[in-house]
Amino acid sequence: FNILHNNNFISDEFMYCVFCWTHGMQVASNGPRTIQKAEGENVILGCSYTPSPSDTGELDIEWSVVSPDTTQKDQMLMSYAGGSKYIHTDGAVAQGLTFAASDPSTGDASLSIAALSPAHSGTYQCKVKKSPGVDTLKVSLMVLAKPSVPKCWAEGGEMIGEAVSLHCKSAKGSTPLKYTWKRESPGPIPAEASQNSLTGELKISNHSQSFAGIYLCEVNNAVGAERCRIILKANKPPNKAAVIVGVVVGSLLLIFILLVFIVLLYWKLKSRQRYEKEFSNEIREDVPPPESRPVSRRTNRSSGRHPQVTYSHVGETEASCLDEGHARTPSTTCSHIYTPVKYNSKDGYAV
Repeated sequence: FNILHNNNFISDEFMYCVFCWTHGMQVASNGPRTIQKAEGENVILGCSYTPSPSDTGELDIEWSVVSPDTTQKDQMLMSYAGGSKYIHTDGAVAQGLTFAASDPSTGDASLSIAALSPAHSGTYQCKVKKSPGVDTLKVSLMVLAKPSVPKCWAEGGEMIGEAVSLHCKSAKGSTPLKYTWKRESPGPIPAEASQNSLTGELKISNHSQSFAGIYLCEVNNAVGAERCRIILKANKPPNKAAVIVGVVVGSLLLIFILLVFIVLLYWKLKSRQRYEKEFSNEIREDVPPPESRPVSRRTNRSSGRHPQVTYSHVGETEASCLDEGHARTPSTTCSHIYTPVKYNSKDGYAV
């Protein structure tokens, strides 16, 4: 039959070709179109195809990463043609790539990726062509890091009547991270406490015995969860009077220790000075007197006291007699006795 279109007849053959194009190659996903996986896990990007009876050409399968920049080329990853598999990339993205089916020509062109890393995140396109049929499919993959084991701690001293905060923090993990506090025993958390799911803080404004117990913090994101526990105590505040007495006693004891130290230091310095003085006196006593030196002629002349000496001639030799102050012996002979020599008291010379 013929159909009138814009005042023209369309032949049956054209309608048959349109029908064939409409029911040509069909590509479908045998899994989710958006996938979130944890780092280090494995994933299969589903892509199944069904050719039409008119698709008689050679089978060609291509997997590529779609560039977020529309002006750039997509990155070809793997292909299947003529019964052979080909890898078209290298580096971190190429690690662990393979076809999920041992024979992709059977209708399963799914892509398998092992040991996922952040470099594998992106939008993947599966293109199956068997002339004249061709169809494509896109799958979004997000590789996330699971939260690390969080650290739990308390701030505020855990004193009754004071403000206390429980904190929970995970060092690693893809955002957004959500923190949730629960009390394992003896019951649920009292309604007076408030918690922040973004910062991981559980705040207690007025601590009491009713808040004591074992608390559990859980942090999770889209790909995993971790936990930590803490025991919250309710301690009675110390006696203020006892604290004051302790401070006073401690201060007095410190002052006493300082005084003892100063006295000991003063005593040691005085002892050292006394020892140095005694040692100096001993040195003076042990030093022998200086040896006498002969008096020079000039010194004798300048002296105010001059012994009166007499001289005598013995033969051709002049001999000195003893001082007048000494007694003469019978054996002493002087052939000639001189009168005492007088000295000038001013210059010391004989006159």
